[in-house]
Amino acid sequence: MKIIATLKEIKDNENRVGLTPKNTRILTAKGHKVIVQTNAGIGSGFKDQEYIDSGAEIKDSASEIVQEADILIKVKEPIPSEYHLLDLFQGKTLFTYLHLSGVDPVLTDKLLENKITGIAYETVLDENGGTPLLSPMSSVAGVLAIQYGAEYLQKKYGGVGTTLGQIPGANDPSVVVFGAGIVGFTAAKTAVKLGSRVIVFDVNDAVIERVRKTAQEIFTSKEQTRFEIVKSEPDRVNEELKKADLLIGAVLVAGARAPIVVSEEQIKSMKKGAVVIDVAIDQGGCIWGSKVTTHSDPIFDIEGKIFCCVANMPGQVAKQSTEALSATTFPFLEKMANSGVLETLRADKFFKAGLNTFDGKITCNSVAKDLDRMNDYVSFE
Repeated sequence: MKIIATLKEIKDNENRVGLTPKNTRILTAKGHKVIVQTNAGIGSGFKDQEYIDSGAEIKDSASEIVQEADILIKVKEPIPSEYHLLDLFQGKTLFTYLHLSGVDPVLTDKLLENKITGIAYETVLDENGGTPLLSPMSSVAGVLAIQYGAEYLQKKYGGVGTTLGQIPGANDPSVVVFGAGIVGFTAAKTAVKLGSRVIVFDVNDAVIERVRKTAQEIFTSKEQTRFEIVKSEPDRVNEELKKADLLIGAVLVAGARAPIVVSEEQIKSMKKGAVVIDVAIDQGGCIWGSKVTTHSDPIFDIEGKIFCCVANMPGQVAKQSTEALSATTFPFLEKMANSGVLETLRADKFFKAGLNTFDGKITCNSVAKDLDRMNDYVSFE
């Protein structure tokens, strides 16, 4: 029997939850104990009574919960006000988004000091090299990037004063996207469907060709005239950024800090009132000037450009996000509960890629490099 627990997320306006009542019922039916913090699921539409009816125990104290739990499943990485909980969680397993390359490095210190087995959703791989536990939230973030962009383009926020729709007699709005992965293409597809003219830049020829073929399949002939995907080249990038109403940064290198793909000079060349949404901010951001913002204080201005860099955008659509996320994370959680954490990691090389810390060492090469801590790196076997 394993004791699995989840806490109420306390990051600004984070309403998702790591475990649903449905999944709780499956675990308790297998003889495992599940502990849920009071009101942990309320933001996603799950009441405490639903967890109780599914066999869970409800507790108020986060400290008591982590002391008792074997495996803690969350959504977001522990924030500084939660670091003391890690001191009570020595030698146990944390399963959540960690983003160690892009967040406070003290979190890594805490995980190592307490020899916590830290498994990060964002570095779990599939057989094609994809990131299956990141993908559902990437899809959500891609849609939200357009929704947020459309909001902040309004004049009351200092925006240029345009929708992202096609309006007769008016110029089509211009959207520039960097990165043709799930976030980038979902954002591009959403904007095209609204009526925007969209250009996507990427550096990977295979990705560009794949997305180009997909676009031909899903877009109408009229929509195809508003969509373009090309390889990043300075002259074309500079040209498009000067015209852009909305810039979206969606560059991902799994587990690693995001590279800066838009420079200070390029940001300054953009029109006043243009909006910048940096979805890569979880991993440090991919656009010059980006810094983490919150749902409570989502935007800031740099020379008339409106930046929005909220690190947990899906937290505002928590019902949909929790359902999508738990559908992908739960099979791994169930295996760890039934078969053991280390046994599950050793049996599945793709899941093992999610292991970021173990027994006081960093086990993800890209994290160790980004944090300049290769001396703390070991390969988990």
